[in-house]
Amino acid sequence: MVCTIDVNEKFLRLSEVISKTGKSKAAIYRDVQIGAFPSPVKIGARAFAWRLSQINSWMTSPADYQSD
Repeated sequence: MVCTIDVNEKFLRLSEVISKTGKSKAAIYRDVQIGAFPSPVKIGARAFAWRLSQINSWMTSPADYQSD
C-alpha cells in the first residue's frame, strides 16, 4: 500500500474542531463512534488531533459523511 502525505496538512485540536463545526465535545465523540464524524489521529504520546482536510470534507456534506 502506498501512502501519500500532504506536507501542507494541518491538524486541529479538539477546541478548534468544536469552534469550527459548532458541535459539542460529546457530540463529536458520539459521532466518531458511529462513523459519522472523522476520527482523531495520534500526534504525540498523549495528544490527538483531527486532520483539517477530513473536517472540511465532513463540513461539505455532514449527512453523507462516512468514515473509511
